[in-house]
Amino acid sequence: MSKDPRQKAEDHYYAALDFLADGEKERARAEYEKSVQADPTFTEAMHGLAKVLQDLDRLDEAITVANRIAEIDPDDILAHTSLSVIYQKKGMIPEAEAEGNKARILGWKQQLKKSR
Repeated sequence: MSKDPRQKAEDHYYAALDFLADGEKERARAEYEKSVQADPTFTEAMHGLAKVLQDLDRLDEAITVANRIAEIDPDDILAHTSLSVIYQKKGMIPEAEAEGNKARILGWKQQLKKSR
């Protein structure tokens, strides 16, 4: 019996973490991509993929992945923080500031919800 898509995605995700721990970023990237292919809504794997793409200086691809996370979960603070960092690395300062502001506002909204 084949595994369900989420379990398959998690297996690739944990394999990616193991490769990262061993400093094998390219192999980690491949596993993160397999994870996202297995479950296109698995944002944890997407965060890992965006980060490893950033580390590999594949910034345009990292932007695409981070934007996809923000589409799936508009309240994901880390997606906007990641976009801010990547845009900054690309020298796209207005875009970086805009994403940083989105992340801050989302953070404030979450704090307000918790304090009620």
